[in-house]
Amino acid sequence: MSQSRLVARLAVIATLAANVGVRLQAQQAPRQTQADDYTRYELLAPGTAKFRILYEVTATTPGVQFFFNAIRRGSVASDESVRDLASGKPLGFDVVNGRVAREQGVRGADSTGEYIRVKLLRPVPKDGEIRLLIDKTYYDTMSYQARGDTIVFNRSLGIKRNSVVLPAGYELVSCNFPSQVLQEADGRVKISFWNNTPAEAPLQLRARRVAVGADVALPNEIRRRLDERAHQTREIVYYLQQPETHSFDLYHDYTETRTGAAEYRNVVRAGSSVSNPRAVLLDTGEELRFDTQRAGDTVTVVFRFPAVKAGETTRLRMFETYTDTARYKLVGDQLVWDRSFGRPANAVVLPAGWLLTNASIPAAVSETSDGRIRLDFINPRPDDIAVLVTARRRAK
Repeated sequence: MSQSRLVARLAVIATLAANVGVRLQAQQAPRQTQADDYTRYELLAPGTAKFRILYEVTATTPGVQFFFNAIRRGSVASDESVRDLASGKPLGFDVVNGRVAREQGVRGADSTGEYIRVKLLRPVPKDGEIRLLIDKTYYDTMSYQARGDTIVFNRSLGIKRNSVVLPAGYELVSCNFPSQVLQEADGRVKISFWNNTPAEAPLQLRARRVAVGADVALPNEIRRRLDERAHQTREIVYYLQQPETHSFDLYHDYTETRTGAAEYRNVVRAGSSVSNPRAVLLDTGEELRFDTQRAGDTVTVVFRFPAVKAGETTRLRMFETYTDTARYKLVGDQLVWDRSFGRPANAVVLPAGWLLTNASIPAAVSETSDGRIRLDFINPRPDDIAVLVTARRRAK
């Protein structure tokens, strides 16, 4: 065979291989994506090595009809159930191997592992999401042990927001990861934390059986300061426009759980003006009605949604544009963003063409798909943080 014919044949083979690759890629299921993970571990009776897991997670891949949740290696799962959090309805599921999970969108799934495959009530909407509660009990002698009158929970936790509830009649003796300690309504002690590091939390806690007297209810002004930070449902992202405008776009996510609630009232911060409001019901992707109300110097944007029924919850995403000459401005040639955050999860995206020079509060820094710099601030404490960010233009 001549060299020219060999080259031509190799080119044909390469083209055929490329076409096959394109077809296989087109047939591949979209990658599973998720958000808002939170896990509650309820330690069952000492000596059983069992703990109940209540795992809240949001499916975010548009169009998919299944969600996969891995069963951790070394644990034996039982008593599983799944619920759609928007409607409160139970969902069907089965247990499949990792090969099936990988074929249906879980990239890097362990082919020898097992996964709970949840059949969603409806496909994930294009401009929305599906929120789930996966309830299961694990038997794991390595993670949960009883040692005399002491129990030990020793488990690396990859999910960033977690809580561990001790059995009734146990006091916390030690915990290696900075956490809130909160008492449940039934007297059990809960250890809760938001891991704002990129690594797993190597949680180790010990508790001891203790005799306690009758519980005395705390006054409301004290109880209000004891909300669990890790289980909050609010988050906000600011997209800064060019600083000469003093304007920034934002979206704010919020979950409404109060039966009968049918509106969300957003009071505009003093010194800011608001424009371009709109809202989406994330559970369905549909647009919501809104109106703007003024009372003296106070401006309130009221977003309206179908009243929450018993057993249901509603997830909202509200969009607005703010203008604030005091907190967002140009000082010399430097962009200055100076704003306090009360919510634990906030993100600031710099305008196109600007590079970060200062951030007063620690943040995770990343680059968006369009080349803008994003700062994610996680505050696991129940207080405000005063964030000061500066930036300057990139040289052309």
